[in-house]
Amino acid sequence: MLFWVLALLILCGFLWHYKGQLKITDITDKYIFITGCDTGFGNLAARTFDKKGFHVIAACLTESGSTALKEETSERLHTVILDVTDPESVKRTAQWVKIQTGEKGLWGLINNAGVLGMLAPTDWLTVEDYREPIEVNLFGLISVTLNMLPLVKKARGRVINISSIGGRLAFSGGGYAPSKYAVEAFNDSLRRDMKAFDVHVACIEPGLFKTDLSDPVKSTERKLTIWKHLSPDIKQQYGEDYIQKSLDKLKGTTSLVNMDPSLVVECMDHALTSVFPKTHYAAGKDAKTFWIPLSHMPAVLQDFFLLKQKVELANPKAV
Repeated sequence: MLFWVLALLILCGFLWHYKGQLKITDITDKYIFITGCDTGFGNLAARTFDKKGFHVIAACLTESGSTALKEETSERLHTVILDVTDPESVKRTAQWVKIQTGEKGLWGLINNAGVLGMLAPTDWLTVEDYREPIEVNLFGLISVTLNMLPLVKKARGRVINISSIGGRLAFSGGGYAPSKYAVEAFNDSLRRDMKAFDVHVACIEPGLFKTDLSDPVKSTERKLTIWKHLSPDIKQQYGEDYIQKSLDKLKGTTSLVNMDPSLVVECMDHALTSVFPKTHYAAGKDAKTFWIPLSHMPAVLQDFFLLKQKVELANPKAV
């Protein structure tokens, strides 16, 4: 009996693997639109999918980013300047993409544009510190999706939203995690709403990657700027050396940082080209082995592991 159970499990595993390897065939006829292509995941994705034969429309925030990308890609790839937080810019871009894609519609929409914003203890921050990441990561993503959705429905295509492990666990104060939690909720409701239109919606949750977005030097500089304006009470509570100690703690977590951004692009590729794409993708060894499993654990365990990474305050009772 045990033999047949094991044989059945092996067969199911083989079929599941085989199912995941099945790919669509007519790539060269398909258009995809990617936001945030100046650097990072979006830039690599644009170059990768251009080489594969897709008609890539890459949205960049800056002219310099657009120019650099065009120099590295084929004539198939088109760039457009887009600020996802500007409704008029999004509408103009959607109209332009509609003309470019014609009757084919848009096979893939990859919502990749995002910012980290200020990561700091909550009582250091103002509402304005929360506003930028929420405007870009959430409202910008929703705005682009709503404007491009008719084109995706026309092609019966795919929507791929780049979230984060920060959408599973709030590892720091600031607007980044709230924006990504909300992206997860928007992704889930969109996925269910689009089922009837044969539009597949996927969410990618990258772990910690070495990119311009997560540069620890820039993050420390932002914290120092805020520190200068904090009240004497808060400075006394946290201690003058709090930021340096935080940076030292961060250096101890380098083993969790992924160095290869292609891991995220591979998830995008599967979501775009698989006959049976997944609904969720975890990208990076840390996401798969630590962050995602931890997100399913009781709050007391989550707090235990995450608080171990925080610096002990100098005098929390100095209130």
